[in-house]
Amino acid sequence: MVNANRLFYGSCFALITTAFSFSIRAGIMPQLESELGLSATQLGFINQMWFWGFPISMIIGGLIYRTVGGAKIMQFAFVAHAIGILLTIFAGSYALLLISSLLIGLGNGCTEAACNPMIADAYKGNTMSKMMNRFHMWFPGGILVGSLLSQAMTSMGLTWQMQVGIILIPTIIYAYLFFGQKWPESRVEEGADLSTNYKAMLTPLFIFILLCMALTAISEFGPNNWVPLTLQGSGATPMLVMALTFGLMAVARYFGGAVVAKFNTTGVLWGSAILGSLGLFLLSSTSGAMVYVAAIVYGLGIAYFWPNMIGFVAQYIPKSGALGMSIVGAMGMFMSGAVMPIYGGLIDKNRAIAAEQGLEGTALDVLTGQMTLSTMTIPPLVLIVLFGILYFWVRNRAAEAEAGH
Repeated sequence: MVNANRLFYGSCFALITTAFSFSIRAGIMPQLESELGLSATQLGFINQMWFWGFPISMIIGGLIYRTVGGAKIMQFAFVAHAIGILLTIFAGSYALLLISSLLIGLGNGCTEAACNPMIADAYKGNTMSKMMNRFHMWFPGGILVGSLLSQAMTSMGLTWQMQVGIILIPTIIYAYLFFGQKWPESRVEEGADLSTNYKAMLTPLFIFILLCMALTAISEFGPNNWVPLTLQGSGATPMLVMALTFGLMAVARYFGGAVVAKFNTTGVLWGSAILGSLGLFLLSSTSGAMVYVAAIVYGLGIAYFWPNMIGFVAQYIPKSGALGMSIVGAMGMFMSGAVMPIYGGLIDKNRAIAAEQGLEGTALDVLTGQMTLSTMTIPPLVLIVLFGILYFWVRNRAAEAEAGH
């Protein structure tokens, strides 16, 4: 007999593992930089492995879910998470951190590949939609909790290895909840034919959405991943800024259905690009308490990017099927990983420029962060134009369809 609720709780703890691996890994970057003598560029490559492991396992897991089953995929996720976390704790070198981050990323991608279709199979109708939204709340929610834990442990003088060890707690819990459980039978999906999916993905609209997804993911994960370094000396506590940002995202996504119903998917995306750009601009030009205000604007801006990009594909490119949604999500994670060493190199470059001006200490950190965040504003600014085009295209298409009737 399928215990849907136990499987759902296991899925939530698996996603919390993903969220902890993001926020705690971001929180320990200053310690890794100082204790292991790593440059920001090297930290960028470590972050890249986390992001690139995600799309690899997500795509493969999505393709084999119907044949091997979600239970086996989650067994692999646990092995990848456990080894990756332990390897990170005992890593004393750059190379081992690259390998451990890749393993954790693979585990994270398996979680998405297995748990999303499991929830779709276990629940029906409005209950399925409600449970899916509650599941995805735990990514920003888990980052909120992980950020606060990382900040508290850093303040107490605890080592970065102990912080990484915290990620093992939700990992062990989800393994216990999944152990020995029967998974629901897969339902036959409309548009399950792969040739139909491929044809739908080889269209200008789908390719346009892939480009937009790359930029939305960069706008969300790029700045957040570098908060501990870009907000040093700003007068605000970096990990509290991250906690505030993702806490707002969790609340905003809880009410996302009502917001989309009022402004429609493309209107929400366009507004999100505007708020995200404004938030990053404010983060790059303010200090003290105003940094928290800027974080609120930025958090509200990026909150609806990911779910509504996936939702747009489901609504306007339905023949791409589950594979289309997986590919769009994978593109987001792949491009987020691609910019990590670039942003790391940018921090190193801007720090050298600030040092050449005779700055040091807090003043050096502030100028480095402001210059870096200013450059990070470019992707959401481009999205204002792209989502504006998309908004009017969808509106015109709807008007033409109504006139045709």
